Amino acid sequence: MKQITHWIDNKPFDGAVARWGDVYDPATGLVQAQVALATTDQVDTAVASAKAAWDTWKDASLSRRTAILFEFRDLIVRHKEDIARLLVSEHGKVFSDAMGEVQRGLEVVEFACGIPQLVKGEFNENVSTAVDTYSIRQPVGVVAGITPFNFPAMVPMWMYPIAIACGNTFILKPSEKDPSAANFCAELFARAGLPDGVLNVVHGDKVAVDRILRHPDIGAVSFVGSTPIARYVYETGTASGKRVAALGGAKNHMVVLPDADMDLAADAVVSAAYGSAGERCMAISVLVTVGDAADHLMPKVVDRLEKVKVAPGLEDGAEMGPLVTAQHRDRVVGYIDQGVAAGATLVADGRALSREQDGFFVGPTLFDHVTPDMAIYKDEIFGPVLSTVRVDTYEEAMRLIVDNPYANGVAIFTNDGGAARKFQNEVPVGMVGVNVPIPVPMAYHSFGGWKNSLFGDARMYGMEGVNFYTRMKVITARWPDPEHRGVNLGFPQMR
Repeated sequence: MKQITHWIDNKPFDGAVARWGDVYDPATGLVQAQVALATTDQVDTAVASAKAAWDTWKDASLSRRTAILFEFRDLIVRHKEDIARLLVSEHGKVFSDAMGEVQRGLEVVEFACGIPQLVKGEFNENVSTAVDTYSIRQPVGVVAGITPFNFPAMVPMWMYPIAIACGNTFILKPSEKDPSAANFCAELFARAGLPDGVLNVVHGDKVAVDRILRHPDIGAVSFVGSTPIARYVYETGTASGKRVAALGGAKNHMVVLPDADMDLAADAVVSAAYGSAGERCMAISVLVTVGDAADHLMPKVVDRLEKVKVAPGLEDGAEMGPLVTAQHRDRVVGYIDQGVAAGATLVADGRALSREQDGFFVGPTLFDHVTPDMAIYKDEIFGPVLSTVRVDTYEEAMRLIVDNPYANGVAIFTNDGGAARKFQNEVPVGMVGVNVPIPVPMAYHSFGGWKNSLFGDARMYGMEGVNFYTRMKVITARWPDPEHRGVNLGFPQMR
């Protein structure tokens, strides 16, 4: 059976491995590989390698870093389909979705290729007589990223290309559920010319996570995952003196006003709720219909759901694949059971598919007449389950969003520019879509929510990513003429 081990010093780890975890094919339910689960000593080995590499990488010229990044970018383009197939085989998403994931990760690599422009400092001449002040951005040192199962290629690329471009060395701890893409991309980076130890991949579970969070030689940690774990990562990492960016969970609402283009809204909500089987932190999981919008919208949504092809990710025409594990499938089915028991109207039931097929499948599930007290409304299900809440007014829709503890993404569908502008100004959410269901920013902006969807004040990629992986230093310099020397015990003044 295939064994997946750590990637340290630009090669597979050849040391002894005491613990292994199973890696499944979600489409069949069968174990296809085993992944090494790191000990604290193995994490220490990866960190020691990264620390040694940083001694020289931090002083590598911007031209050299950029050249390596451009080569890495080209290798990703040439191997895009290979990466996508790894995602399909271990995560379960369909091939077209996997290709989209690689493309969105690639966009961050391309952003990082512009690092000479991104780390420019500022300069003021003669802030005082013959005194100049300027700022520079310097790397943090050894940094780490802990990434989720739902985007095994894209989310790591939110982190390590920018971190490495800024002169840091990087420890990646990907999800143990779908680990192969991380190793494959690290190997591509090595082929691009990245020196040994600059990017190390350590596989594992909570043992590895806890060592990363407490390791004294790691200066910053970025994380994407569920809210309880994001809170734990933030609190543990900051208590150890680290800079931490921790992105948590979501319960994203899509508000549809009565004047909206209902065909556009139906296409959008089906795509956003059921793409990647709902295993996205930006998936729409609550549909809020205002006034009589539901009467016009729901038949169109049902019509589209009946045509969604659920199948293994490499099958021709597949639009939605399985969930990542049997445990997660059972959890999602349990929420569907709770929704029925609570009195919500089950319009489309995906549970039958979980019983009829091998693998970890759940079909598209749609609830109507959901109320805010129900678990299917309150909890992040992370599966192909959409809850519809009917309200009479825009104000009621806004109140639902304001009261929700999550604030990752939100969308409004309307043809009324005034209503849209009012919504984007008032809504307390980090990423807002206007007639766009999944408003994930491009690489030159930054990704992150509010409230319980983000811990700390740092977001992912874009300029906020550059700032997270660098520290500012301000230098004030004087080169005086000899005739101007002398003692002055007064407080320094700029004149």
